[in-house]
Amino acid sequence: MKNIKDILKERILVLDGAMGTMLQRHKFTEEDFRGERFKDWEHPLQGNNDLLSLTQPEAIADVHRQYFAAGADIVETNTFSSTTIAMADYFMEDLVYELNYESAKIAKQVADEFTAKEPHKPRFVVGSIGPTNKTASMSPDVNDPGYRAVSFDELRIAYKQQVEALIDGGSDLLMVETIFDTLNAKAALFAIEEVKDERGIDIPIMVSGTITDASGRTLSGQTAEAFLISISHIPILSVGFNCALGASQLVPHLEVLSAKTGFAISAHPNAGLPNAFGEYDETPAEMAAQIKEYVEKNLVNIVGGCCGTTPEHISAIADVVKNIKPRIVAGQ
Repeated sequence: MKNIKDILKERILVLDGAMGTMLQRHKFTEEDFRGERFKDWEHPLQGNNDLLSLTQPEAIADVHRQYFAAGADIVETNTFSSTTIAMADYFMEDLVYELNYESAKIAKQVADEFTAKEPHKPRFVVGSIGPTNKTASMSPDVNDPGYRAVSFDELRIAYKQQVEALIDGGSDLLMVETIFDTLNAKAALFAIEEVKDERGIDIPIMVSGTITDASGRTLSGQTAEAFLISISHIPILSVGFNCALGASQLVPHLEVLSAKTGFAISAHPNAGLPNAFGEYDETPAEMAAQIKEYVEKNLVNIVGGCCGTTPEHISAIADVVKNIKPRIVAGQ
């Protein structure tokens, strides 16, 4: 299969859209989340979307199929919360390896289906590594600013377990994404480098931060440039932003990255900003028009969608970037 670095020289690659948005359409009940295997689990499981890779695997495969059919080159595994730290909410820490392995396997099987049909357009699977629900550089307790709910080492160990399973399941790339605390991301990147060294492998890494508000900073207080500097010591494939903001609000931050790095640049924004009900209203046409600005300004190498995006959004984005020359990446 053609190397993804070579393909990045030729064209802008398209990432998939939101997994959660698509799963919500199924209106899965508590019983659906449990399936037969977890029907007697002592704790509520509804909302644990990653678990659906075990209890509703065909629904997960179908989401991947829809995104590939819409024009995505890369789909993300259904593993955003598949660490022992995040799964502790459901008392499912012991399932972490299986969750990651099976999620990667499902995505890889669908990717192989599409690659076999269209060998000129190989499809890839990126292992999704979310931020966890704890932060290593800030205290969750306003009365105790020195307190930390998690340590760097605890994060490193949790991420390492996730990374090993994602690779074993067939992931072609890994993405440390939706980074609100760069220290968490550094633990994930450290864990990936450990696994690469131990196994003697080289797997491409995508890094995607999230700007949390109009100040243009991550939750742990970094500007786009500071974030870039913090992770640039690692040999990564791409750096970019996702979530939190709509496509147009991300432009100035992508401009900073594009001007200051030799890495590829990725962006998968939300479908606009959430409305009063927490829903995303931006249509595929509206979002694609904003992504067009990325392309016209030569800012990106990889584009896709985050919260609120659907195969229709990805199809519109794929149309915009088709036949457009990608941003030139130094050293490639």
